[in-house]
Amino acid sequence: MKINDIINEAKTPFVSFEIIPPNRGRSAREIYDIIDELIEFKPPFIDVTSHAADSYFIEQENGTFTRHIKRKRPGTIGLCAAIKYRYKLEAVPHLLCHGFSRQETEDALIELNYLGIDNVLAIRGDQPQYKKAHLVGRESNEHSLELVKQISNMNRGKYQEDILDADESDFCIGVGGYPEKHPDSPSIEADIRYLKQKVDAGAQYIVTQMFFQNEDFYAFSKECRKQGINVPIIPGLKLLTRKNQLHKLPNAFSVNIPDDVVRAFEAAESQHERTEIGVAHAISQCEDLLNNGVENLHFYVMQDSRLVKQVIRSLDIV
Repeated sequence: MKINDIINEAKTPFVSFEIIPPNRGRSAREIYDIIDELIEFKPPFIDVTSHAADSYFIEQENGTFTRHIKRKRPGTIGLCAAIKYRYKLEAVPHLLCHGFSRQETEDALIELNYLGIDNVLAIRGDQPQYKKAHLVGRESNEHSLELVKQISNMNRGKYQEDILDADESDFCIGVGGYPEKHPDSPSIEADIRYLKQKVDAGAQYIVTQMFFQNEDFYAFSKECRKQGINVPIIPGLKLLTRKNQLHKLPNAFSVNIPDDVVRAFEAAESQHERTEIGVAHAISQCEDLLNNGVENLHFYVMQDSRLVKQVIRSLDIV
């Protein structure tokens, strides 16, 4: 079932989740254990992230640095198939621009189509320090708009090569939205204009980056509607549970954390106290969103579901 249909046909609010494949060499059992814990909340779909190759540096004893290449994290397509057929849920694989050629993207889409996976989230991905060399004649999508157009072309039977009487795919395309503006965009208005281009190119729903102040989400949604974006907008939520997140999350995702939460975290004397503060803030966010007509809460679970479960149980929506 398509994500936009799930949203439009929902009679009551529901939750969905995003998880990350386990590290190379680990078992899929780790993911199954997480889903087994979340299944009680009856999520209609689960997103599975994708990670391209990247580089990192290690300092040597002589003070120099050596560069190392971290291979792409495998498992996205396989886990999506397992979610769809093991748990009878819709799976949404993330497709990236960076780190993949258009031909590799097309191959992945064909595999997903064969597996009966009908939904994809088209995103640019983080700017990598490592850029993979492509074979001669192959290029990457530089921006998510180009990726949306490629998927939309396949939905019309248009592939990278001219194929006579090619079958059309039928993907529901989701894209990311940024309530506090994408860090590369010059303004929130410009960012939403770019988002409108993706919707016009075929995107059928939007899931937002994490945010910690609901006013940012409401202002973003209002501006989207003002600029003619009428597809569903799903709020993405993440729990604050550790003190180092006060710096790591704003640095990595260009998000703001309310100062009252920052002060409470800084004054907390134990990890248990910080966890309680983070959970309470998440519950407050969710209750306010639901009271203001939001129908779908999307949680960035990654690989820790315990506290997310605590938040959802407090909402009494399942």
